Amino acid sequence: MKERILVALDVDSTGEAVALAEALRDEVGGFKIGMRLFYREGPEVVRRLGGMGRRLFLDLKLHDIPQTVAHGVRGLIGLGADIINVHASGGLTMMRAAKEAAQDEAQRLGMPAPVILAVTVLTSLEQQNLSRELGFGQSLEETVISWAGLAKAAGLDGVVASPLEIAALRSTYGPDFLIVTPGIRPAGSAVQDQKRTMTPAQALARGADYLVIGRPITAAPDPVRVARAIVREIQGP
Repeated sequence: MKERILVALDVDSTGEAVALAEALRDEVGGFKIGMRLFYREGPEVVRRLGGMGRRLFLDLKLHDIPQTVAHGVRGLIGLGADIINVHASGGLTMMRAAKEAAQDEAQRLGMPAPVILAVTVLTSLEQQNLSRELGFGQSLEETVISWAGLAKAAGLDGVVASPLEIAALRSTYGPDFLIVTPGIRPAGSAVQDQKRTMTPAQALARGADYLVIGRPITAAPDPVRVARAIVREIQGP
């Protein structure tokens, strides 16, 4: 079960990230690098962590016109991340361009192509945000399902979605559509700025493939102890 956990390394330096990764490498399945760390430390941090032999998710949520996103993806391929994401709201053509660029560049470099995922609705948003602030006519779940359908049509490998939409996504798109789930909070943890959350065991039971867990582990006085406790929680009695 530990292979299903990706720890979000939302810290400010390569040194902090590497120290956490070295401490946790035998306890979890891999790590996620997001905007906070990447924009401070740049591509080299991806190379450093990619060399540790654990699954690496580069979470930059690329979103722009198709050609720009395609060039962005090409620039990321050689860094060694196993998973890269774009934002589904960029549309079908943008997502297709990202997937094609990833495959072409990986082939050119003679390396395996990474998994390409589409981010759906952020876990910090609720229905009122979509309806009142962003003017969406669909329900939140309908929006997630619709954007996931675009991702599948574009040839992407799966989506990033909150745990509350896992069951609907799994029933709609089947067992081979990858679902990576943030907004995971172990029993008793504070939800902080996440709105649509679930425990690790609940998310896996609904069909998540990977769980992204950050602050409950990385902000703990003893991250290794917390990671082990989460694995025990998932495995159950």
